[in-house]
Amino acid sequence: MIRWSSALNGFVELFYPRLCVGCGRKLFHDERFLCVECLSSLPLAQVHESADNFVEQHLYGRPYIESATTLMMYEKESAPQKIIHEIKYHGAKELAKSMGSMLGRELRNGRFASVDMIVPVPLHPKRLKWRGYNQSEWIAMGLSRELGVPVRTDLVERVVETSTQTTKNAEERWSNVKGIFSLKQTVQPRDLEGRHLLIVDDVITTGSTLMACAAAFSHVNNVKISAASLAAVN
Repeated sequence: MIRWSSALNGFVELFYPRLCVGCGRKLFHDERFLCVECLSSLPLAQVHESADNFVEQHLYGRPYIESATTLMMYEKESAPQKIIHEIKYHGAKELAKSMGSMLGRELRNGRFASVDMIVPVPLHPKRLKWRGYNQSEWIAMGLSRELGVPVRTDLVERVVETSTQTTKNAEERWSNVKGIFSLKQTVQPRDLEGRHLLIVDDVITTGSTLMACAAAFSHVNNVKISAASLAAVN
């Protein structure tokens, strides 16, 4: 059975070869999503244990998020941009989970080791129906696998559908997302008291979406909120 499966996979790859998300070359059998060269040259941010890092600086002036980090530096035409694009628009859910696992392995110790729950930034139901999945949830699944804490999609919801953030400046982004998230009606704030929540998104540009999501927990006493993403703009 294994031989037949291997032969079938080889036949399929003959006509539909697996290509590296970063550079587009054909992957070897032991490579997944990224070739060895692209994987080893990813611009890792390595700021997890650095307080006041550039990700946290995006969040200045908003009291909800205490610490924040990212896996990679985001630039146009870079491998991280291609990875995010593949995850967000081409249905690469397993790639999202794999990258989430990579981030999780870096967060096992230190400031983020005390996380109790992972909260992916939710999509509006209309956007979720159109896309078919929430990329942040799949990233969170990879994180969960490494950190050993649950993904909670039952805590917060997106109650307002907004226009794209792509062409907006920092002030416009915050105005666009302010008040768009809320705790679900079934959530009892007292059940979250004293917990450490890690809010997860795919990309951090100004941090406005993360801050708006964190604001949904503003009425919960003694809750600690951190944030993480696969990539962030410096």
